[in-house]
Amino acid sequence: MTVWDMGRMRRGPNWPVPNNGRPAWYGMGMMRLVAHPTTIPAGKVTVRVVNEGTVTHEVIVLPLSAGQTAGERAIGSDGRVSEAGSLGEASRTCGSGAGDGIASGAAAWTTVTLRPGRYELLCNVPGHYAAGMYTELDVTK
Repeated sequence: MTVWDMGRMRRGPNWPVPNNGRPAWYGMGMMRLVAHPTTIPAGKVTVRVVNEGTVTHEVIVLPLSAGQTAGERAIGSDGRVSEAGSLGEASRTCGSGAGDGIASGAAAWTTVTLRPGRYELLCNVPGHYAAGMYTELDVTK
């Protein structure tokens, strides 16, 4: 899986630095999270994330309920979605599991056991979900 952002391209006196709480370019689709492949067999899987962007990212694995699509989760006033029901998190630079985020140019991973169904992989750094950092992962029998 790869994550990236347009980060420093928009720097200057009229463009706030990302993660400062101002709307700026968040919500304009300037960030992406892409799974390779998008369909996998059920079982134990290691989700490996490479941060090709300029700011810190993370990936959370959440199940999608029937009728729910990726990108529909409610965003709180803190710019994040609820992580209730999370099956795993890759946010430790050059390591496994939860940490302080994946630094630019680094990788992280988490190993989870997935049953057949649909899952949403998302970045829950404030503002990143609204900026388009989510994708669906389908798990087959």
